[in-house]
Amino acid sequence: MAGRLVERDPSLWLSRSWTTRARRRGEAPDAYTFVDRKTFEEHRAAGGFLESAEFLGHLYGTPIPDPPASKDVLLEIDLQGAQQVKALHPDALVVLLLPPSVEEQAERLRYRGDDAGAAARRVTKAAEEERIGRALTPYVVVNDDVDKAVAQVADILDRHRKPRGGLPARTASNGDHRDGSGDCSD
Repeated sequence: MAGRLVERDPSLWLSRSWTTRARRRGEAPDAYTFVDRKTFEEHRAAGGFLESAEFLGHLYGTPIPDPPASKDVLLEIDLQGAQQVKALHPDALVVLLLPPSVEEQAERLRYRGDDAGAAARRVTKAAEEERIGRALTPYVVVNDDVDKAVAQVADILDRHRKPRGGLPARTASNGDHRDGSGDCSD
C-alpha cells in the first residue's frame, strides 16, 4: 500500500521504520531498518524516534523524519504509533486500513511467512485495535482490493490537503500497521 501511494503521489516521502524483529523470508531488505535491541534502545534514549512501541515482543519505531523539501511524510505505523504522532502533531492525518475480514487477515499473515500462532495473536490484537482506531480517525479504508484502497487513501489525502476554498496545503501524514496485514494506515 505505502509503496503504491508513493508511486502514485510524488509529493509523498515514505519514512522507513526501524524494528528489532528478524527479517521474514522473502521480505524486502528495505522493508524496515533491521537492528538489534541494544541499537534500537540507544537510538530511542538519544531521542531519535518520532514514535516507538513494543508490539508482540518486538520494538518498532519511526526515526525523526527528515523529508526532502516540499514532501509530505507518509508513516507506515501501528495504532500505538498513530496515537503518539497525533499527541505530538494533532493536525496529522490518520487513515485506518482494515482487512476485508478476520479470515483474510489471517491468510495474509500466513502468506507473508507468519506462523499460525503469530497470525492468531495478531488477529486477536487487531480486533482490540479497530475500536480504538475508529475513535482516533474518521478515515477508514477496507483493503479488499489494493488498487481501490490506494485510490481511496489518495482521495483522502487530496481532500485533506485542500483547505476550504483554497489551494492545496501540505499537511498530510499517513501510516500503516507495523505488520502490513491489512493494516492500520496510521
